[in-house]
Amino acid sequence: MRVFGRRGYRAASMEEIAELAGVSKPLVYLYLHSKEDLFTACLRREAAALMAAVRAGAGGPGKGGVPVDEGLWAALMAFFTHTTGNPDGWALLHRQARTHGEPFAAEAATLRTELTDHVTSLITRASTGPLTPREATALSHALVGAAESLADWANSTPAATPEEAARTLLHLTRPALSSPRTRRR
Repeated sequence: MRVFGRRGYRAASMEEIAELAGVSKPLVYLYLHSKEDLFTACLRREAAALMAAVRAGAGGPGKGGVPVDEGLWAALMAFFTHTTGNPDGWALLHRQARTHGEPFAAEAATLRTELTDHVTSLITRASTGPLTPREATALSHALVGAAESLADWANSTPAATPEEAARTLLHLTRPALSSPRTRRR
């Protein structure tokens, strides 16, 4: 994860990865067959860890963990805590996977779909205004995209905290959750 996250898929060598892991290069190939398979395994592991953190942070929608009105805040905190605590994993998911083509981009897209679906359910439960399902989904996509950008910002800004990133994003989102929607005539 560290080698891919810091050097990128193309620049990372299996020799360097094996050395860092304390195993021989043939052993890496024995278990993971190729650099592509190793990268895919890293992507899947990091995506699963991020989703588990977000779900656990929010207490799972409607599962009696965090109250529904706090679920979105808790999910944002979990997201930013995970991404700032795992900058190499975030670089792998957000930058590396998306820029090195298939099948890596598909792995990143799967994670994004899981995140937006989860956030849509949190938004629907947290909304005090009359959001339609379409509006909740659109807001979820905007929120996830903004969260991705803020995670990059938090990882590149000295002293940025998960709380600061989550508060910023929730501040932008709250009006959409609580005000009546306006329609174009």
